[in-house]
Amino acid sequence: MIRKTLRLRTASPAQQDVPVTHVPALVYGTAWKKDQTADLVYRAIRAGFRAIDTAAQPKHYREDLVGSGIRRAIREGIVRRDELYIQTKFTSVAGQDRSNMPYDPQASISEQVHASIKSSLHNLRISETGESDDNSYIDTLVLHSPLPTLKDTIEAWTTVETYVPHHIRNVGISNCPEGTLEALYNSPQVRIKPAVVQNRFYADTGYDAAVRAFCRQHDMIYQSFWTLTANLRLLRSRPVAELANLAGISKAAAVYALVLGLQNTVVLDGTTNDAHMVDDLQSLDRIIALIEKNPDAWAAVMGEFRQLIGDP
Repeated sequence: MIRKTLRLRTASPAQQDVPVTHVPALVYGTAWKKDQTADLVYRAIRAGFRAIDTAAQPKHYREDLVGSGIRRAIREGIVRRDELYIQTKFTSVAGQDRSNMPYDPQASISEQVHASIKSSLHNLRISETGESDDNSYIDTLVLHSPLPTLKDTIEAWTTVETYVPHHIRNVGISNCPEGTLEALYNSPQVRIKPAVVQNRFYADTGYDAAVRAFCRQHDMIYQSFWTLTANLRLLRSRPVAELANLAGISKAAAVYALVLGLQNTVVLDGTTNDAHMVDDLQSLDRIIALIEKNPDAWAAVMGEFRQLIGDP
């Protein structure tokens, strides 16, 4: 079954005022968009995307321009802030360009996280007014990768926790192997468990089967990236061609649909083409209609896809 939105596990059951967060199945990815970022984010929202992924990492992202694109869409009445899922990342020193970063690399890890989050809340504010930073919030703050040691990772994580639930709704991690994810999840110092894991989905990691299984077991959302770029073999495969033919969608959209069918999964989609933006979103509706009309055909093609990627 494919759902257009997935509900994130509540960040902290002890906190009754934690808002429920839903993440759409397709998340618009903003890496490498450079000076076009604001316009592309605006166009993605206008096309129907309601989830945006970015990072406080000027080396690969323009988080400030992501905010500009979002504010334009809000200002023009296309969308309200509460209709959007906005996700950004804390990127450690190793992933930054030292000549352009949102914090002092000589500061402690906690101080780096505080400065990065402050910068993100400003970049992603919903209006240009001075008090908007105080009202700004991020749906999910992701550690862009584990830090050099588990101790460092936990220090960064527990610092992020201090912003939940009012400025940050949920916490996640990216580029994370199963062993580190398990250690982080089971650490007695971690009060708020990971809500999302964003990893590369490709053959070299066995399509991240162990991490995805851990996510399913612990009610986390797995976010797949590099889904097309690193998977030309899948794009040319028989189940992808068959599903594309059955549903009347592109092969790229068929790959996305089959990955979404792996349960507890969303996909990052970074297309810069307006027609593809619309088509990718509409393809979800076509797939859902196909599943309802012909569940046996969907089950057969999904089974073949699982066999192709070695999924249990």
